[in-house]
Amino acid sequence: MNLLIKNGLVYDPINGVEGEEMDIAVKNGKIVEKVNERRAKVIDASGMIVMPGGIDIHTHIAGSEVNAGRLLRPEDHFIDFEAKTEVTRSGVGRSVPSTFITGYRYARMGYTMICNPSMPPLEARHTHEELDDTPIVDKATYPLLGDWWFVLEYLEKGLIRECAAHVAWMISATKGYAIKLVNPGGVEAWGFGRNVEDLDDPVPNFGVTPREIIRGLCKVNKMLNMPHTIHVHTNRLGQPGNFTTTLETMETVSDMADERPVIHITHCQFSAFKGDDWSTLRSGAEEISKYVNSHSHVTLDMGQVVFTDTTTMTADGPWQYTLYEISGNKWINHDVETETGSGILPFRYRRKSYVHAVMWSIALELALLIKDPWRIYLTTDHPNGAPFTTYPRIISWLMSQKARERMLEKINRKARKRSLLQDIDREYTFDEIAIITRAGQAKALGLRSKGHLGIGADADIAIYNIDSRTVDPSRDYRKVRRAFKNAAYTIKSGRIVARNGVIVESIFGRTLWVDAVSSLDDETATKVSKDIEKRFREYWTIELENYIIPERYLRFPICIQPRRRSEK
Repeated sequence: MNLLIKNGLVYDPINGVEGEEMDIAVKNGKIVEKVNERRAKVIDASGMIVMPGGIDIHTHIAGSEVNAGRLLRPEDHFIDFEAKTEVTRSGVGRSVPSTFITGYRYARMGYTMICNPSMPPLEARHTHEELDDTPIVDKATYPLLGDWWFVLEYLEKGLIRECAAHVAWMISATKGYAIKLVNPGGVEAWGFGRNVEDLDDPVPNFGVTPREIIRGLCKVNKMLNMPHTIHVHTNRLGQPGNFTTTLETMETVSDMADERPVIHITHCQFSAFKGDDWSTLRSGAEEISKYVNSHSHVTLDMGQVVFTDTTTMTADGPWQYTLYEISGNKWINHDVETETGSGILPFRYRRKSYVHAVMWSIALELALLIKDPWRIYLTTDHPNGAPFTTYPRIISWLMSQKARERMLEKINRKARKRSLLQDIDREYTFDEIAIITRAGQAKALGLRSKGHLGIGADADIAIYNIDSRTVDPSRDYRKVRRAFKNAAYTIKSGRIVARNGVIVESIFGRTLWVDAVSSLDDETATKVSKDIEKRFREYWTIELENYIIPERYLRFPICIQPRRRSEK
């Protein structure tokens, strides 16, 4: 289908377009300079905002962890379900929705690319099966490598090149996109009933420290020319006083900075706590924001909490056990052989809870205090902070001080007094919203054909029925919320897939993965390959051949070749 989107108010931050009335032409799934108007389907976008399709850099939507969450929470199925239509399949789940309605709900909001951030390599096959089942949106997934025994052994011996070769093999074998670290060293320690206390606490039986893991994998990431930085869930996440660990984590790789960021701190709200215990918990957002504002080597995403019932899930088993002790809720803990672990637990964030209200405030403080919107991105760490379907509400909070004040009136009184939000009058513009939900995330992920509307870009486009010339988001924040909840049009690969919140065509999205092995020298790759084969014969529960995901196994794979660090 050839498309011509006429008279839209275009927000394309990568190309410096901010609310300019213009036309967008689409042919063969790509944005082109022009099409024959008489032979194209014309969408009149007069008085509507046109943006690139939304991108979610961190959302738990597939794999054994998510599927276990679905099994743990049958009650989550009953409170939210969707019936079959002529176009869509039926599905259930609010905080852990089934695969098909995950794709539908993202598409309704104008999102076209999502990243699953937590994949145990041993369970990659299951993850890709669920990603393939998730319709419309393109996908990528991050293998968990920060506590993998091979990595720990290589780093303990200082064998960075060999570690890089193994990581490259792992990324390519599991069809992954980025290097993910969760509580580096702490997840391995949890297999022995322990955790790490700080960045210099040695991992049991290995001797390597979290600091050495982070630095080592940062070097590996640069050596392999990966499109995204290391993606880090910090040590001591969720613990009072952990903001100092977060600052130290960012600083520990500051000497590796070059023209691009080298570390991404994910769901930073959970890692920005001051205080000695829960009763003295306070926000560390100001200190973290000051650091980010004065250093160019780090990016963050928010991890916004919304007051609702949800499901928490993470590879950080020790943290999930802490939540179990706090809440007494049902709980799953899982240890994945020599690779990683996880925990899953239902949770409700309450407005009148002091701790929950402080957490709600912290993420907004981070987004509003960090001056450069290209450095922080909108997430809820779905479903940990809230389901991804709450994004329109969060957008309204970012764009309207009035909306934030109304929520502040409803939260715990003590938390309200301590919130930094009372003294922040910044309100995001539509251009900044386009950055934190699209352009910035595409840039951080190294997605050259996404997150913008330039010639040659993927024709992934969202059109919202709101006129930025006449609507004041500060006052009309409810209109903003309604507009971003259901896109007037969502266009994926040049095809109209959603109209006014209704799915009108369900297509298959693509899975992006990185051929990291192409960055290796043959000698090191051969040496590590023989080591892997020997270890699998001696210790693994499956054959090496069954571990590798062939490209033909994926429905629509897109192989990404690493680029040199000097490439913009």
